[in-house]
Formats: sequence, C-alpha cells, structure tokens
Amino acid sequence: MAQYFTLSDYSMSLPIILLTLFALDILLIDLWIPIDRKWFNAVTAFVGVLVSAAAVYLRIQRPLDAAGLPAQTAFMNAMLLDHFAIYFWYLFLAGAAIAILMSVRYLEIEHEHHGEFYALILFSVVGMMCMAAGIDIVLIFIGLELMAISTYVLVGFLRTDRRSNEAALKYLLLGAFSSGIFAYGLSLFYGLTGSTNLVVIQNRLAREMAGQAHANPIAVIALLTTATGLFFKIAAVPFHQWAPDAYEGAPTSMTGFMSVAVKAAAWAMLLRILIWGLAPLRPVYVPLLVFVSIATMTGANLAALTQNNLKRLLAYSSIAHVGYMLLGLVAGDAHSPMADGIKGILIYLLVYTFMNLGAFAVITSLRQREVIGDELDDIAGLYSRAPTEAVLMLIFLLSLAGIPPLAGFYGKYFIFLSLIESKHYVLASLAVLYAVFGLYYYMKIANAMFMREALDKTRLPISLGMRTALWISAFATLVIGIYPEPFIRAVNWSLGIAQVGPVASLVR
Repeated sequence: MAQYFTLSDYSMSLPIILLTLFALDILLIDLWIPIDRKWFNAVTAFVGVLVSAAAVYLRIQRPLDAAGLPAQTAFMNAMLLDHFAIYFWYLFLAGAAIAILMSVRYLEIEHEHHGEFYALILFSVVGMMCMAAGIDIVLIFIGLELMAISTYVLVGFLRTDRRSNEAALKYLLLGAFSSGIFAYGLSLFYGLTGSTNLVVIQNRLAREMAGQAHANPIAVIALLTTATGLFFKIAAVPFHQWAPDAYEGAPTSMTGFMSVAVKAAAWAMLLRILIWGLAPLRPVYVPLLVFVSIATMTGANLAALTQNNLKRLLAYSSIAHVGYMLLGLVAGDAHSPMADGIKGILIYLLVYTFMNLGAFAVITSLRQREVIGDELDDIAGLYSRAPTEAVLMLIFLLSLAGIPPLAGFYGKYFIFLSLIESKHYVLASLAVLYAVFGLYYYMKIANAMFMREALDKTRLPISLGMRTALWISAFATLVIGIYPEPFIRAVNWSLGIAQVGPVASLVR
C-alpha cells in the first residue's frame, strides 16, 4: 500500500524547512540589495537561525509524540526526532549564528560580500540537521552531501585567493573520494541486512552474530569502509590531510564554522551509526578506535608544535581534540552503565563550539586591508593593540587546554573519568600527557600576544558584529566552566539517562 508524508512529518521538520526558506530568500533579495548594504543578508540569515531555533524550542515544549515517548519518527521512519537530534540542532544553530556575526566585516575587507555566503551556511546547517536526525542511511547520506557541497563552495569562496582555490580543490577531491568509500560501506550493510534503517540493521546484525565467535567477514569489510568515511569527516589520523589545508585556505570565519559545526555534524553521524546501527560490531571496532585515537593524538599534537600559521595550528589542535573524543567512545556507549564517555563527547562538542569559534573570531579580527592576519607574527603584541581581545583569546586558549574553571575542562574531565571507570588506565595516562603538549602550543600563542612587541602599533579596529561574537563565545566559555550543572543536565537529557554516580557528585 502506498505511503504518503503526513502533516506531522512536516511539523517535525519545520526548523529545517524554515532554514531552507530563509536561504532561498537570501538568494532572491541579494539581487536587489546595493553593494554598500550587503550586511542585510547577514541580518536575514541571523534572523533565520533565530526563527529556526524558536521552532525547535516550540517542538520540545510538548511531548515528542502523542504517547509521551522521548522520540518520534517521520518520513516513513527515515527521520528520528529525539533529544539527541535536538541537542545537536541547537549546536549547529549556535555555531551558524556566531559565524554569521564574524563574517560581515571580514567579507567586506575581502571584497567578497555576497548573499550566497550566508545562504550556503544555512543550506549546510540543513544538511547537518538531516545528519543528526537521520535514522536511515539514505537520509544521513543526503544530509552529508548537502553539507559537504555547501562547505566545498564556502572554502573556495575567496575567488581571487590562490590558497582558497587550492584548499577547496583538495577538500573536494578528498571529500568525494571518502564519500564514495563511505557509501560503499553503507551499501554492503544494506546488502547484508536488506534494510537502510539503522534500527533494522542493528537488529539483524545482532541476530546474525548471536552465538558466533567471529563476525561475518563481509560485515567487517563494511565496517572498515564505513569507518574510513566517518574518520575522514571528523578529521582523524590518518584521514586528516584535508583539514590543515582547508582551514588555512578558507575564509577565516568559515574556518571557525567548519571547526565546530561541521565537526559536530560528523560526530552526530558517527554516533548514530556506531552506537545505534552497528552496536553488535562494537567488539570489532573498539580496537580500531583505540589505534586511531592514539595515532590522532600523537600525530596532531606533534604537528601542532611546529606550526607558525595560526589557522594550521588550530587545525591540528582540532584534530587532537578528535583523538580525545574517540577515547570517550572507546570507554563505553550510551547504553552502558558507564556512559560518561559519551557524555564527555557531547559536552566536548558543546564547549568546543564556543571556545574554538571565539579563538577564530580573534584571528578573523586581525584581517585588515593589507594584512592577512593568520600568522603567529600577526598576533604578536596584541595586548598593546586590543587588550580586551587579547584577554579573551587567552581565556579561549586556556579553555582549549582544559584548564579549570573554564568550559574546556569538563569535556576532558568526563573523557578521563570514563577511561578510569572502564579501567583503560594506559589510555587515560596518554591522554593526560598529550593534554600537556596542547598547553605548550596554546601558550606559544599567549606568549606572542603578551610578551612580544607588536609589528604594527596601530589600534586594532573591531566591528560590532565581531565584538558580539567574541562576547557571546567568552560568556558561554566562562558560564559553562563556572556553573556546568544545567549543561550537564542538558547532555543527560539528550541521551535519555539519569544523572547518577560521579556526575551527580560533581554537579552537587
């Protein structure tokens, strides 16, 4: 019997529909806006993000389904609107809002202030929302490609900049290659189970593996190819080669957006697939996660030590944080008694959104007419040129290093706690050791800001939008660090678990 989409399906996807309409609206009104008023596109995009966030809020003000259950499916069970998806939707919208504020003055300086930039940001968020809410691999892949194609264009948005063009081309080629491998792995799982729904795949894999000492070799091949695509999207070693080049060549405000929102979307997809879909294969993929996490922490931290380009340094820093988060997945999944590892990942992504965007906002503000502003020398003596921005940058760097009482501490705390609880003492020791490496290269930036003499003595002009982005990021970084209880409860809510054990004792 034929199935049709219902009004409830469209109601559940209202935040996605609204973002799409605002993106299309920007493409239309941009034709009539004079060059000196292109900032109106940013206002439209920002309003679209706020309207979409309001639609998400209105959705959670009532039970997610008529029976009061914590989740509801839509579009013939392709979309799952649960607390997990809503948590990530808020992360994507927050990252997009701050990135829009960062972009206005930057694009004016680059003479590339076009409405397409903001429309592509909104389209990429639409793809991210599909990735987080998708419970069917077809919808997840469609969302992934929508996000990826928008991001490819945004990375190469500076058309006259050779670095931007080169970065976009590398990102496109490697991204297309990884997407092909990822799709191949998913197709193998479809062939094994006869379904594209992750819940059905999980049940049929569990039945197939029941009573067997070893996994089906085809399932192992499917797992490896799928994992390869996932590792590329989160930029884990050895699938990280695209990240430093893409981060360096992209518009700096776009680099900040990629480092948080795109990374969070990739993690939402990874958690959906590994925890919800491929849970029966956990004994197979945990050793792989251990190897990749150690390689990621080692390679990224050592590479970051030698960087003098701020965007490349933060790119390797971002890769190193992926290694820490993978350890949380090693320690346990959301359905285990020790779920602190998964909570650590979600808290990490929350705090990383603000502290990393804040750091990139400071770097974006260094861009002037004749100064690119992404080298370590460009931030030298920043305290004498812009003392407030220098102090805020120090806060972001200390938070990235995991220094309490700033927000970044709690991500590492729950990761390390989960490793100790699950008796992975060696991995916990390695993670702490590499956190010290991170502190060194973050303090290298701080030393340049406060101890070195500025090459340019003029005061650094900061636009209103940039100041707003900086203060929002700093406020969130400080508040989450000083008063983490509401945010830890939000993570517990997103996973549908009770607040017990070490978490309860911490937040009391």
